[in-house]
Formats: sequence, structure tokens, C-alpha cells
Amino acid sequence: MSTFTQILYQIVFGSKDYNHFLSSENENTLYAYIAGVLKNKNCHSYIVGGCSNHIHIISHIHPILAPAYVIKDIKKASHKMMNESNLFHRFSGWQVGYGLFTYHFSSKESLIRYVVNQNEHHRNISYKDELISLFKEHSIEYIEEYLLT
Repeated sequence: MSTFTQILYQIVFGSKDYNHFLSSENENTLYAYIAGVLKNKNCHSYIVGGCSNHIHIISHIHPILAPAYVIKDIKKASHKMMNESNLFHRFSGWQVGYGLFTYHFSSKESLIRYVVNQNEHHRNISYKDELISLFKEHSIEYIEEYLLT
């Protein structure tokens, strides 16, 4: 039998020190680049988006790949691209960690809307509070002082 999976992931990570580096002039370049990295790894990105200092990726990850290595490769490749580009002047690097959450496939459309509406969402909630909410929703223990490192 071949391997068949249907795991929907939400990947969240931000910039080092909460650095606001995304703008309407550069965000689509980054999102498309990350989607390309995923495509080259035979992963399907449903949406890549974010807000000023962090990104969200809704994706399926190919079953032979470990999510941690995929995320490492996304961060490494996008960091290099942003450093070589003249569009990301305020980018100083990615935070060390990330959040990785799984969902039932029926959540796909609501997750896509959530990512599309990040700018509106963050008028009322900080990135840190968003992470805490996601960790609580998924019963993930965390140490608050390490959330943004």
C-alpha cells in the first residue's frame, strides 16, 4: 500500500525581537517565496500570510518529510532571500522557535479566512497573545518568557 495522509498544519513564527518587517510593499514577495519553498518539497500550501512581525502558513506536509525540517528550511531559505532583497530593511532574523498546530481538514476554509484577516485580527490582539491563545486551544504547555525568542 502507498502512504496516504491528510494532516492540515498551521505553522506560526515571527521575527526576532518582534521586529515589524512586513508591509504592503513586501509581504506578497515573502508569501510567494515561502509557498515556492513548500512546493519544491512536494508540500501544498493553502495560504501563506501574516501581519507585520509574523507569518502563518496553512499547509499539508508531504508524509516523508518531518515538519521540523520543513520549517527549518523555510526559515533558512526565506531569511537568505530577505537579506539579499532590498525589500526587507527591518528584518533582523526569525525567532528561534515556532508553533505547529494540526487541524481536521474540515477546518481548512476557516483557517484560510483567519490568515487572510490577520491585519484585522491584530487590531485587537498582539502576536504574543495570539500564540498563547493557540497554545491553550491545543493544550500545549509553554513558558511565557520563551514565546518570543
